[in-house]
Amino acid sequence: MAAEHTHSASAADQAPQRVLVTGLGGFTGRYVQTALEQRGWEVWGLGAQPAPADLGIAPQHYLQADLMDSAALAHAVAQSSPQAVIHLAAIAFVGHGDADAFYRVNLLGTRHLLAALAALPHPPARVLLASSANVYGNQTEGMLDEATAPQPANDYAVSKLAMEHMARLWAHRLPITIVRPFNYTGVGQSADFLLPKIVAHFRRRADRIELGNLDVWRDFSDVRAVADAYSRLLDVPAAVDATVNVCSGHSHSLREVIAMAEHITGHTLQVQVNPAFVRTNEVKTLLGNPARLHSLIGADWANPPLPDTLRWMLEAP
Repeated sequence: MAAEHTHSASAADQAPQRVLVTGLGGFTGRYVQTALEQRGWEVWGLGAQPAPADLGIAPQHYLQADLMDSAALAHAVAQSSPQAVIHLAAIAFVGHGDADAFYRVNLLGTRHLLAALAALPHPPARVLLASSANVYGNQTEGMLDEATAPQPANDYAVSKLAMEHMARLWAHRLPITIVRPFNYTGVGQSADFLLPKIVAHFRRRADRIELGNLDVWRDFSDVRAVADAYSRLLDVPAAVDATVNVCSGHSHSLREVIAMAEHITGHTLQVQVNPAFVRTNEVKTLLGNPARLHSLIGADWANPPLPDTLRWMLEAP
């Protein structure tokens, strides 16, 4: 595996190669853009909305097309003619109110993208699709590796697992790698997500916070490390049935997260459990095994410890 990585990395050094990132204007996309540019890629973006003003790429390198508009999408993909693709665009908030939208965007939208890429005169040499560790569902024993049987427990997870199965139909035409990121966070993530919500309460030194189940354990990564992993994976040849966990290999409960934030800030929050925030299909424990990821991109890839990520978020301007 190491030999493959060395060979492909030297090929990537013949940059600038063009990489198309869907969802570039989103939370993860910004960090992926930075990681890719640091590795010499020419980054193009694609999104349903106009490019954010602070995106920092040439206007002609951002293409506007909705994943559900297959004709517009095919035109945009042909314009970019990428050597590699990272597909981040998705509905990613598990509590999103429209269940149908998970399937439209995450499943059908991805299919439209793969069809457009396969139709190119020169299809990309690497296609990275972002799935989710949520596909594992309520697995509570030990560390989950890529051989763990999926047991999706909500519509978001089902839509992502369906996307994975659909993508394998294209594996003979496109070199696809599917990444299953576990929970990750960082500066700029929406307060719809738990850690940014907790951080926001500490930053404004609120007296109290309402949360759901405090006894859920998660493998939290730093978005900067996740972006670095995605960019490094573009240098690795796609294998048959290539699925890769992106995770830290350590889990923390929400109680621990709150204690860390209290330690960093010196502020104490009163935590109230709101039954309305407790999901009946809550995934209790998600802990990933990053061994395959390390074997592909190198043992030097690492996540910052969670307290370091929280400090970055708490002290950000």
